[in-house]
Amino acid sequence: MQINPTDLERSTRIQETLQSLYELNKRIPVVVEGRRDVKALKELGLVGQIITIHSGKSIYEFAESIAEKFHRIVLLTDWDEKGEQLFKSIARETEGMWEEFAGIRELLKILCQKDIKDIEGIPSLLERLSGTVITVGEPEGFKGDI
Repeated sequence: MQINPTDLERSTRIQETLQSLYELNKRIPVVVEGRRDVKALKELGLVGQIITIHSGKSIYEFAESIAEKFHRIVLLTDWDEKGEQLFKSIARETEGMWEEFAGIRELLKILCQKDIKDIEGIPSLLERLSGTVITVGEPEGFKGDI
């Protein structure tokens, strides 16, 4: 299968963005919409805490519980209409906690938008663009420098 150079470059940029997310997620929780988003991020290699918004609480209750437990979060909702609404609502309720990491969501949105509108679609998009399964972070079992 012939890989388009433009697709390969886009895949590389998405991977670089995800690598940054991986590094952040080691110490800062990522907030996503649902279980399939968690599954996709774990499939991509994220190892830190990933919290789902859809946990039976209102947006206000969810934001309050997040603010009680954490000082900072990466807010990573989908970029479809529902995801944008959730982003605005949670962003308003968690002001000061997520802004420094907003670039990650915006970059993923720009790089993926013409193909997908959600976090759960990123693994398959990367595979299609690059022709191979992609993960970020250290390989499983990696223990660092010896």
